[in-house]
Amino acid sequence: MQRLSGWDAFLLYSETPNVHMHTLKIAIIDLEGIGDRTFGVEDFRKVLRGRLHKLDPFRFQLVDIPFKFHHPMWRENCDVDLEYHVRPWQVRAPGGRRELDEAIGEIAGTPLDRSRPLWEMYFVEGLAGGRIAVVNKIHHALADGIASANLLARGMDLREGPQRDRDSYVTDPEPSKGELVRTAFADHMRQIGRIPATIRYTAQGVARVRRSSRKLSPELTRPFTPPPSFINHMITSKRKFATATIALADAKETSKKLGITLNDLVLAMSSGALRTLQLRYDGRADHPLLASVPMSFDFSPDRIWGNRFSGVLVALPVDVADTGERVRRTREAANLAKESHQLIGPELVARWAAYMPPVPVEALFKRLSSKDGQNKVLNLNISNVPGPRERGKVGGATVTELYSVGPITAGSGLNITVWSYVDQLNISVISDDATVDDPHEVTDAMLDEFREIRRTAGLSEKLTVVETAMPQ
Repeated sequence: MQRLSGWDAFLLYSETPNVHMHTLKIAIIDLEGIGDRTFGVEDFRKVLRGRLHKLDPFRFQLVDIPFKFHHPMWRENCDVDLEYHVRPWQVRAPGGRRELDEAIGEIAGTPLDRSRPLWEMYFVEGLAGGRIAVVNKIHHALADGIASANLLARGMDLREGPQRDRDSYVTDPEPSKGELVRTAFADHMRQIGRIPATIRYTAQGVARVRRSSRKLSPELTRPFTPPPSFINHMITSKRKFATATIALADAKETSKKLGITLNDLVLAMSSGALRTLQLRYDGRADHPLLASVPMSFDFSPDRIWGNRFSGVLVALPVDVADTGERVRRTREAANLAKESHQLIGPELVARWAAYMPPVPVEALFKRLSSKDGQNKVLNLNISNVPGPRERGKVGGATVTELYSVGPITAGSGLNITVWSYVDQLNISVISDDATVDDPHEVTDAMLDEFREIRRTAGLSEKLTVVETAMPQ
């Protein structure tokens, strides 16, 4: 048994009927490498069963504490019904990128069953070129972006040679209510003992901020007043999804020419795209938007579950019309946000989250998710996570593309997530059905902005075609 950290539990408590807190990981697989033999959903279940010993979180089951006296626990070795968790799906013809995106939106629109391990996989057939897709829906309480990337790497053959598989697993007995209460009480005592260290950590962060000569921007010192936007409203339970692919070499060339990081480039592309969409939907773009950008504080390659990140607020200069100036201000805003994050302490929110009482926090999020109006903390979430650098295989078939997206949160109907994979920079966008008419408007605007940024940098606007990816 393992106790959910306060941050893990927070991501569980924030889930409501219209706010689904699962993330999506999508692998596109080319079946040419397996020769003439077929590879169907039963074959995939067999491959997955042989690798469950490497994918520990897939065998975790959520266990609530009686009277919600403390954060829930993970029962670590439970039985997994792969007939339930691994499901077939057929996309409509002609099976291109848009048809797959449409299917993923439908998959994303239903919550996970908390009485079972908190994940599902969809074996998607009918893609053009004889490819398949595996869509993994996993609860955010189980893993953040870094842990998910490590988990995904474990599930793929990233090295040549035979893989050690298994086909049977020992199941742990369910804990009694008495055991759950006793361990919860003991853990509360340990948490109380950590309060002085948490207060000291907080005081040190406040002192560093006070000594700093840098002046924080008004957008960061007023985090509870993000500007109104078409993004912010009471979100619906339905989901729409869109993807796009950029050659990683093009992105690196652009960031190097401009003297910015890849993360700065992703934020600049998002800023320009959001400006276009604000002018389209709101008729104006006269104030920076606040984006919550996850920043991990644990990059261990062996970590495959849990959440070790904080959300850093970055003021996106969507009010700036000039592309070059918008890139410059985006870089400044990102640097300032990172400085502020390090000064106050990257683990501050995660440490205090351990003391959040379950019942009031769940009630708060239920009320926030049903309230029509803007999110009072942020406008949207934007993530950029480095994915595997080696091309993976599943059952001998090559994984040609990887995509990932996080959840949309209460009052915020848009999430942009970028994952790199070998030679690709893959963009994923998820929204509800009330934010934009078509989420491909967001991906198209990001591609247009990338071309404009390259033009401003004196580079060719013609983008490299990524041969391994689905046609745009």
